[in-house]
Amino acid sequence: MAGERVLVVDDNELNLELAQYVLEADGFVVDRALHVDEAWARLRACRPDIALVDIQLPGADGLSLVRAIKSTPDLADLPVIAFTAYAMQGDEERFRAAGCDGYLSKPIDVYSFAATVRAYLGT
Repeated sequence: MAGERVLVVDDNELNLELAQYVLEADGFVVDRALHVDEAWARLRACRPDIALVDIQLPGADGLSLVRAIKSTPDLADLPVIAFTAYAMQGDEERFRAAGCDGYLSKPIDVYSFAATVRAYLGT
């Protein structure tokens, strides 16, 4: 299925550009947000099929955003994937305990990134 909408939340413009480029090349529609407030604006404007959320964001952290998304009735079923450079033992379990449905580490592998995102969608 082509045209799935992905929201990528990351405070690093280069990470956003690379993720957008790779995902759009695979047929995704990509919305971007640099911080939590912008993410909420995007979520209200057009509900994505999946959200990739950086854990370390300015202001409120990504896990706070994940918890808020999961506690919002209209968004509770939205797959939210931790999109982070954190790769210490136990990090993935901590992210899942906070409500993340999966984990993608940075830097991304441009050859498998889109397929991994698609796998989280089950398409």
